[in-house]
Amino acid sequence: MRLLALETSTEFCSVALWQEGAIVERCEQVGQKHSELLMEMLDGVLREANITLAQLEGIAFGAGPGSFTGVRIACGVAQGLALGADLPVVGICTLEALAQASGYEKVIATLDARMAEVYHAAYEKRDGNWVTVHQPGLCLPKDAKPVDGTGWFGVGSGFAAHGAALGERYAGNLAGIDAQAVPQASAIALLASKLFMTGQGMDAALAMPLYLRDKVALKTSER
Repeated sequence: MRLLALETSTEFCSVALWQEGAIVERCEQVGQKHSELLMEMLDGVLREANITLAQLEGIAFGAGPGSFTGVRIACGVAQGLALGADLPVVGICTLEALAQASGYEKVIATLDARMAEVYHAAYEKRDGNWVTVHQPGLCLPKDAKPVDGTGWFGVGSGFAAHGAALGERYAGNLAGIDAQAVPQASAIALLASKLFMTGQGMDAALAMPLYLRDKVALKTSER
């Protein structure tokens, strides 16, 4: 099976090609230039592997949460490519991809959501598969849902932006913090491969970003 994966929900842009478990990936910190660089990176990965879109069996993308513009770019590009090549798609939650990319097995995954909030979820790997302990949500760091026991790792930009508050919230639970971890296309590809293999790819027309908030900025009176 050959799958293409795209991830643009943070300041990083990454593309990965998954071929029977072997992964070719390109990942760059691009700021706000995802729309300018994504297609070039995508073409580079396909050329490196000597693969065309017609030889793929599916396209996966980071569905969010994350940057509103970023998740729309990944979804739109995946949808356009899949419609043109008549391929199924799978959207993967960026917080689960963050957990996968971290390398840990008990993960409190967070992304900075701005406006003093974080996107938050908790996952635990059991028998090689991720079990969702807390569903993705949006909250103030002090209100992040609690977890049981020790050995948890806090990962993602939420810990970079709100490390003190989240550290206090999870005092006694955390074995470590990796605030620099980001969702990656390689993690998207690995998670999506299991869904494609079980026939869970969807029609490209049904691809949708995962938004956890409608409001993207504070009013002047709220600042």
